[in-house]
Order: sequence, then C-alpha cells, then structure tokens
Amino acid sequence: MNIKITECPRDAIQGIANFISTSKKIEFYNSLLQVGFDVIDIGSFVSHKIIPQMRDTGEVIDKVNMDSVLSKLLVIVANYKGANDAVVYDKISYLGYPFSVSEVFQKKNTNKSILESLEDVNKIYNLCQKRNKKLIIYLSMAFGNPYSENYNLDIINKWILHLSTVGIDTIMLADTIGIADNNSISNLFKHLIIDFPNIEFGAHLHSDTLNCESKINSAIHSGCRRFDSVIKGRGGCPMAQDNMIGNIDTEKLVSFLFDKKIKNNINFNKFKEVVNLAANFYK
Repeated sequence: MNIKITECPRDAIQGIANFISTSKKIEFYNSLLQVGFDVIDIGSFVSHKIIPQMRDTGEVIDKVNMDSVLSKLLVIVANYKGANDAVVYDKISYLGYPFSVSEVFQKKNTNKSILESLEDVNKIYNLCQKRNKKLIIYLSMAFGNPYSENYNLDIINKWILHLSTVGIDTIMLADTIGIADNNSISNLFKHLIIDFPNIEFGAHLHSDTLNCESKINSAIHSGCRRFDSVIKGRGGCPMAQDNMIGNIDTEKLVSFLFDKKIKNNINFNKFKEVVNLAANFYK
C-alpha cells in the first residue's frame, strides 16, 4: 500500500481576503516542493473578481523551482477558458475540475448546469489529451446534499458513469461542507471502487480536528489510496457556505501514516520544517 498526498495551499488561501504576496507564495511553495508531496495544488485559473487571491497563479508557476523535485503541479479550472489558460504552462501536470452531483451547487460554483459542466469536462479532457496534461475531477457534494435535492448512491453512480465515458480515470470524492462521517466514507469508497475498477478514487475531505483521523482511517480501510490535505487544516470552499470547514490536516494525515507504517513519499524532516513555515504563511 502506498498513499499519495496532494498538498492544497490553493484551497487554503482562496478564501483569505488579504492578498498574500506573490513572492511569499513562491517562497512557501518552493519549500513544499522539497517535502515529497505527490502533487501540489498550487493555484487556479478562475475569475479574479471571484477569487482575487489567485490572480497571480501564472506568475507563481513561472517562478517556482521544479528542478530535482518529484512533486507534480495541479491547478483548478472552472471552464474551458481557464483550461486554455492553464495548459500553456509546461510545469503543470494536472488540471482539476469541480463537477458537482448537486445542480444548485454546480450553478453556484461554475455558473453552469450539471449537463453544461459535463460538456465542459468533455472539451477540457480533449484539450488535456492534446497538451499532455491529466484531468482530475473533484466530485463535489459527493457525501451528501444540503440543498434539499435528491441524493443517493444511484445519483453518484449515474454521473461517474458519464464521466468515465468521457475518459476520466481519477476522481476525488469531495466532502464540500464537512458532513461525511465514517460510515458514509466507508460505504461510498467500497461501492465505487467495486463498481468502477478502472477509476482511481481519492478523498478530498473537510473535517474538524476531532474527527480528522477517524475519517482518514475509514477511507484507507475502504480502499482509498489518495488524499488531499492542507497543513494546519486550513481552507474550505468559499462558494459553499459562510462558515467554512477546513480541510483534512496534513500533520494528522502524515502522523497517521507514519504511526501505522503505511508507505508514502514524505521526507519527514523536510515536512517538519515546512509546518513551521506554514504558521507564518497562513497567519
């Protein structure tokens, strides 16, 4: 068993009102690149009016040092225009697209219906194929729906089947508002891994500190081998609700893996250094 970890500073800072300087981002991200994370979610190509913190993503990518590092870079896009902007950067390996099983949230997040978003996924996937990038889908509201819409496993299966037909083979199950519990995590991963053996499913969980480790444990024991997390458990989705619930805490994830002797690619000494740096970066 080998666990892949995506560190998500983009998710952590996108809702912060005070702009973090480009130079400060570059310095911190260069430190993250030394730790051994499989992927760094470094920014997004979205409307600067909606997410002003991401307006320097292109400059950040240009200036981070990728020499002699194994980590890959991921950026989030919300439409085909953003994808076109992203694929010109050779340093980017992955594009992430937020696709929701909730019609209400898809509209709130991308200003499109689910079917319109599926069309975008198809076009972005084909663009990625041409430009040697990989498209990862973030399946938002995967663990429940707060908008009084229907939610069940059949609905999840329906949209994943559509995505698999497009060619998607990596899907992060996103607990957008932190409502997943151990049972829902276990049930969803167990069923989907069986039903879609050609898709790699990962966990993008939001959680309070108290329940963080039990959620990690439930996901791993149900077959999940890929996690998104954020040092200090920062972040959350600013499009979902006012009281954002933070991401899975990377310190807790890494501690859990080392305690259980579960294989991962983290350099623990470098990780401790960057945790200390994060306290200043995120303040």
